Amino acid sequence: MKKTEMLLAGAVLGVAAVAQAADKRYPIAYVQSVEITDPSRRTAWEDKDFLNCDDVVLTQEDVRYALQHMRRISEKSYDPENMGSTGCKGSALVTFKNGRVLAMGIEPTGRISTGEFDRKMNPTASPPGFYECHPCGERKMALLKDALNRADERRLKRLEAEGQMAPGEAERRLKVLRASRDKP
Repeated sequence: MKKTEMLLAGAVLGVAAVAQAADKRYPIAYVQSVEITDPSRRTAWEDKDFLNCDDVVLTQEDVRYALQHMRRISEKSYDPENMGSTGCKGSALVTFKNGRVLAMGIEPTGRISTGEFDRKMNPTASPPGFYECHPCGERKMALLKDALNRADERRLKRLEAEGQMAPGEAERRLKVLRASRDKP
């Protein structure tokens, strides 16, 4: 009985380890440097009344966290119609000790695209990679929530100033929007 319990526990731990493992081609232990090339870039999806990309900035810590938690997905799954997009994306170059360079585009929602280069910045034979990182998205959501609240405040105050909304209505709607984002 004891041997069966040990095998079962080992199997459960093995499944848990596989579920938590990031892409093994990019081990965090072999990262030599992380260079943020574009902390926040706007795409065609950006709508400043919804979210100002200047409010959400990619950091080196975000990149390292993404390397530890990103999961490979298909290009079809990466499509903005199948996976939410904010219209904001940060870019980074990650150099590994073996000279390989990984160019990463990371959105605050956890959408990640990658391309591999050699040390001379020539593309390698590896195809572009598409990833999702739910923990990354959750981690950035606090920052994103604040940015969305600021965007709502800008939009509602502008509408109130233009007379398209009754005085005091902007503040009431802002409270409702913030309360809806704070719900789990």
